[in-house]
Amino acid sequence: MEGLSVVVALVILVIVTIGMGVRIVPQGSKHIVQRLGKYHSTLNPGMNIIIPYVDQVPYKVTTKDIVLDIPSQEVITEDNATIIANAVAYINIVSPEKAVYGVEDYEIAIQNLVQTALRSIVGEMSLDSALSSRDLIKAKLKEGISDDIADWGINLKTVEIQDINPSATMQKAMEEQAAAERQRRATVTRAEGEKQAAILEADGRLEASKRDAQAQIVLADASREAIERVTRAISDKELPVMYLLGERYIGALENLSASDNAKNIIFPADLPHAIKGLLNR
Repeated sequence: MEGLSVVVALVILVIVTIGMGVRIVPQGSKHIVQRLGKYHSTLNPGMNIIIPYVDQVPYKVTTKDIVLDIPSQEVITEDNATIIANAVAYINIVSPEKAVYGVEDYEIAIQNLVQTALRSIVGEMSLDSALSSRDLIKAKLKEGISDDIADWGINLKTVEIQDINPSATMQKAMEEQAAAERQRRATVTRAEGEKQAAILEADGRLEASKRDAQAQIVLADASREAIERVTRAISDKELPVMYLLGERYIGALENLSASDNAKNIIFPADLPHAIKGLLNR
C-alpha cells in the first residue's frame, strides 16, 4: 500500500509539473517570463512551454488599446486666467517588457506626463485661445509625450481634450463682462436710434419749412399775377376794384368773427364809403 501511495504521489507531481510547464496565453495578451528572477522571454497568445519551478510569469500585459482618464486640474493661462481642463489618452503597449521594467507604473506615469504637458501648453496661451484651440492643444500634447512613453514600449495613439472650461470665479467674471457688453451695446443702439429719430425729425421740419416757403412764394406770385390782371382789366374803373376789395374785406371780417378771441363784430353802415376810404378816395 505504501508503494502504491508513492506512485500516486509521483504521478500527481508529474501532472502538476507538466501543468506548470504549459501556459495558455489568451488573445490580446502577452505574458512576461522571468527565469530565476531575470527577464527571459515574452509569451505570445496561444500555448507556450516554460520550465517548471525555474520560469515564472509575474506579469500579464494586455495588448489591446488602453483608455487612460486624465484627472481634471487647474491650469493658469498666459493672461493669468484659471481654467479647469481634463483629457483622455488612448495608448497601446507594443513592448510589454519595456512597459513593466522601464517604469514602476506606466498608467500613473502617463497621467502625470499629460497633466504636466497640458499645464505647459495652456500656460503659453491666452484664455480665449485656450478655450477655442482644442485641436492645437491635442496636437502639441501628442507631440510632447509620444517620445517619452516610446521609451517604455508604449505607443500614444491619440489624446483628446474632454473639457476645458473657465473656473467658477472666472466664469462668473466672464458672465458679468458679457452682461456689461450687452448693456453697452443696448445703450449705443438706443442712442443711435434716438439720434436717427432726431435727424429725421429735423429733416422733416426743414423740408416742411422749405415747402411752406415755396408755398408762400407761389401764393405771392399768384396774388401779384391776380392784382396785375385785375389792374389791366379795370383800368380806371372804380367799381370792379371796390367789388374785389369789398369781397376781401367781408372775408376778413368773417375770419375775425370765427376767432376764439372775437367778441362782437360791427360792420360799417356805409360799406362802399369804407372801401373808398381804403382807396383814399
